[in-house]
Amino acid sequence: MVDYIIVGSGLAGIAFAETALEHHKSIVVFDNDSQNSTKIAGGLYNPVILKRFSEVWNAQSQLELLGPFYATIEDKLAVKCDIKMPVYRKFFSVEEQNNWFAASDKPSLSPFLSSNIINKKYNCIESPFGYGEVLHTGYVDTNVLCESYQEYLQSNNWLHNEAFDYSEIIFEGDFVRYKSICAKHIVFAEGFGMHSNPFFNYLPLDGTKGELFVIKAPLLSLDVIVNTSVFILPLGDDLFKVGATYNWEDKTNTPTEEGKQELIDRIREIITCDFEIVEHFAGVRPTVKDRRPLLGTHPIHSYLHILNGLGTRGVMLAPAMAMDLFDFIENGKPLDKSIDIGRFNKKS
Repeated sequence: MVDYIIVGSGLAGIAFAETALEHHKSIVVFDNDSQNSTKIAGGLYNPVILKRFSEVWNAQSQLELLGPFYATIEDKLAVKCDIKMPVYRKFFSVEEQNNWFAASDKPSLSPFLSSNIINKKYNCIESPFGYGEVLHTGYVDTNVLCESYQEYLQSNNWLHNEAFDYSEIIFEGDFVRYKSICAKHIVFAEGFGMHSNPFFNYLPLDGTKGELFVIKAPLLSLDVIVNTSVFILPLGDDLFKVGATYNWEDKTNTPTEEGKQELIDRIREIITCDFEIVEHFAGVRPTVKDRRPLLGTHPIHSYLHILNGLGTRGVMLAPAMAMDLFDFIENGKPLDKSIDIGRFNKKS
């Protein structure tokens, strides 16, 4: 008997697996690599929505959990995946500067926005109006995180590299059986793959396709993440991750010419030097129209749970949401109504 079967080993699955293990629970994880939104994610964490200068929902509490959570994984796996790095918002006008100052005076935003204009000059970026600095930012190398955590699960015989077959679930009196495994609970953390899940596919997971580049630009010299219409994130060795696009219609993981051209055009609006596209990749983010995650227990099957809908801010949300779901299952602590799947019409 294991405590948890976890379906999916992206950000949500890793976060729940780590939370369960830290609380001395036994786990088994199923993943067939059918979803890739975590591996292709930008991985940025940033407590401010820079398009409209507003605070990310519950940003402070998410940041408080984020640092220790990833530090624990880094220590356990002897890897480096959490890279602290400032985010600079490039200003295009005096009006944008004034909007920034007004935002930095707000009590909810003042902990996250520096009130100083940064006038540092970077090669190949024209910035006559300077930058605003967002505090408590950085990025998680989601490739390193996923690959190292999956290796860790594999080394402990906790990972099954196979598709999960929903028809094999048998509900017993006080546990659930899946093939030869008996478990107290199953947590589905499948990202956009939730649409194939007959227990939870009634939930309104929308999905937003994003495309990103890795570019090589030897003349560009950056030690911060620059954020405008896209972000430019320095990776070292003259390489930069650039993204991202947003497509609400296409639900495939295939890079497109339209996405490629959109990114090229946006990069050329920011930098004046030549660049080479080294990689072009795409994935579907698990997004929800009300911009809140999907957490909770199936309305009929009390051993089935969901952790999904982390969207574009998965690296920030995952540790906090995993803890919330774990507390809900193990200790009966109520979920915030804005993330509880009970906010949608229940179906069997």
